[in-house]
Amino acid sequence: MKTYWKIGDLANLTGLTVRTLRFYDQIGLFTPSGQTESGHRLYSESDLSRLHQILSLKELGLSLEEIKSALSGGQISPLEIVNLQINRIKEQIKLQQKLLEQLGYVSKLMQGKAQLTVEDFTSLLQAMKMGFEKPVIERQTMWERHLDLLGDVLIEESVMLKPKEENE
Repeated sequence: MKTYWKIGDLANLTGLTVRTLRFYDQIGLFTPSGQTESGHRLYSESDLSRLHQILSLKELGLSLEEIKSALSGGQISPLEIVNLQINRIKEQIKLQQKLLEQLGYVSKLMQGKAQLTVEDFTSLLQAMKMGFEKPVIERQTMWERHLDLLGDVLIEESVMLKPKEENE
């Protein structure tokens, strides 16, 4: 027996809003596999799997159009997705280097001058790091999850490629 979820149930399950799921349907990115007699959307396990793919690609920073193209076998290959992420990480590194330069500048200013209070100093650091630190930590956590998933997929594929007697 197949399991189906209504849109509200799927929203609760995934943490997305009903509005987002409807929008994805509207643009043809994520359409339900069925409907009730009264017209309510019904999502299957394969729909849920596709949604996880969409969310993974979205976390990598792809636009909805790029995701749609990638999932429909379009112009974006997995290699291009990895290269996009490499470029985004390089940008994050540049931001971190800029933060390092700013901290060095603050250090030079503080040398030989009246000492800042700990509160003033931490407020200054917080203001400087606010735009830098959070995106990097979020992306690092997200990449750790994706690398774990990629490892699992590669292991599964290597098992499938082995001769039948080795798999048994």
